[in-house]
Amino acid sequence: EEKTEFDVILKTTGTNKIATIKVVRELTGLGLKEAKDLVDGAPKPVKEGVSKEEAEEVKKKIEEAGAEVELK
Repeated sequence: EEKTEFDVILKTTGTNKIATIKVVRELTGLGLKEAKDLVDGAPKPVKEGVSKEEAEEVKKKIEEAGAEVELK
């Protein structure tokens, strides 16, 4: 059975933490403090229970900000 729901996990922030926080805010709708706490607390889920397409898109955007992401 193929998996239909995915969690997007932020593993590390990479070199540009500010860019990562901006992307996380944009993708989640979190406030600045909440997004910063999520990024500082990596590894943490950014999105949970999303489709493969959405998970891939979120992963791509976060990786473009320089962070490391894992899909589960």
